[in-house]
This record gives sequence, C-alpha cells and structure tokens, in this order.
Amino acid sequence: MVLVYVPAGDFLMGASSADPNALENETPAHRVYLDAFWLDSTEVTNAMYSRCVADGKCAPPTADTSFSRSSYASQSTCAGYPVIYVSWQQTQDYCQWAGRRLPTEAEWEKAARGTDGRLFPWGNQNPTDAMANLCGSECRMEPRDPGINDGFLDTAPVGFLPGDSSPYGALDMAGNVAEWVADRGQADYYSVSPKSNPTGASAGDTRVIRGGVFAIVPRGARLSARSFLLPSASNQYTGFRCAAIAGP
Repeated sequence: MVLVYVPAGDFLMGASSADPNALENETPAHRVYLDAFWLDSTEVTNAMYSRCVADGKCAPPTADTSFSRSSYASQSTCAGYPVIYVSWQQTQDYCQWAGRRLPTEAEWEKAARGTDGRLFPWGNQNPTDAMANLCGSECRMEPRDPGINDGFLDTAPVGFLPGDSSPYGALDMAGNVAEWVADRGQADYYSVSPKSNPTGASAGDTRVIRGGVFAIVPRGARLSARSFLLPSASNQYTGFRCAAIAGP
C-alpha cells in the first residue's frame, strides 16, 4: 500500500447549516486541529486483505459476492478491487496486522477534503462524467443521476478514476465504497467534540461510516456526510483504509 502524508494543522470539519443537503448529524461546521498522520492512498483491496487471511490474522469476508457479481473476493480478476463484506472488527484486525490502525473520523475527513471545507475531494462542483464511482445513468438503483456515467454497475478497481483525488492524493474518497473509521457513532458529537485530535464518542453501540459509494448520487458523496452501523455489520457497500501517526 502507498500512503499519503497529511501534515499537522487545523481544518474545517462538518457541514454549514446553510448547506441544503446537510443532515443534522453533519453540523455544526467547526475547526479541528490534528497531528500529522499517514493514510492509505486507496481502499484496501481483495488481494491485500487475502494476505492477512492467509496469515491467519483476519477472518475472510462474510460473503464472496458483490452487487453485480456472483463471485468477487476469490476472483483473481477482482484482486485490485476494494474488499467488502468486512465488519468493523475485521478492519481493525487487518490494520493491526499491517502495522497501522483505522483512521479517526476527523483524520478521514481532513485527508479527503483538505483544510478549506470543500464539498468533494476535487472542490465544490458536482462530479462530471466518470469523475467518481457513483450512481449515474449506468446504475441499476434509484435515485440515480442521469447526468453522469462512470461505466461501473458495482465497485471499480481502486484508484481507477483519478478525478476522485483529495488535496493530499488520497483516492476514491467520494465514491467506490464507503469506509469504516475508528470512532463510535453519535449524532450530536460535533456539538461536544474537542478541538484537538477528536476520537469520537466515549460510548455507543455503533461505529461511523464515511465516504461515498457506487450506489448513491453526488449529494450523498459530500465529504461531510456520515452514517452509523453496528460494528458486527458487513455489506457490499462498505470497505476501509488504514492510517498511521507520523513519526517525529
């Protein structure tokens, strides 16, 4: 895995109440300071995850299918695609095996959008055709955006759409699959979040999911969007990437 470096400093996290697409759990927008860290440049792939399984440190994905494929994780043709059907604990196990950890929610968001509060990795404009793997005219789900067509009914190879690149060079943070992060879920956490290196709620049954996915339209791929899942859950829409604190 290639890692990208995110320098120390503050950034604007969350959504403005003036954003017509913002949900209550995305507000208020607030400035957060983070120490420097490294982040995987792409989502963890089937091939990468299979090495941890082979080493006996990770459980296999809970299913071998994907949205449009009857066989996925075990297929050599899908080796470079993001691993899916992994629970929060499975992602923890992989990152620990790889010598890293899951990113915090704040780390994920800063790596995705930079310091200026942009809506998407590339800026504030909606994605153009094939800029990110989202639900366009090719999509079999509703709602869909007929103005875009990325050519994929399902997941894409990681890093395949270079337009979905953050200010730090992290890829696929607006599309492809959503991603587990370390934090516990709490809808009103931003109103009590510390200003420096927040790590999420101290209690709660769910964990946070961040990032867009092939099954949603652009408004759902805004980088402030957040959702919550039970840590035991696994599905065809969610993968992950790992992070590491930068040394002195």
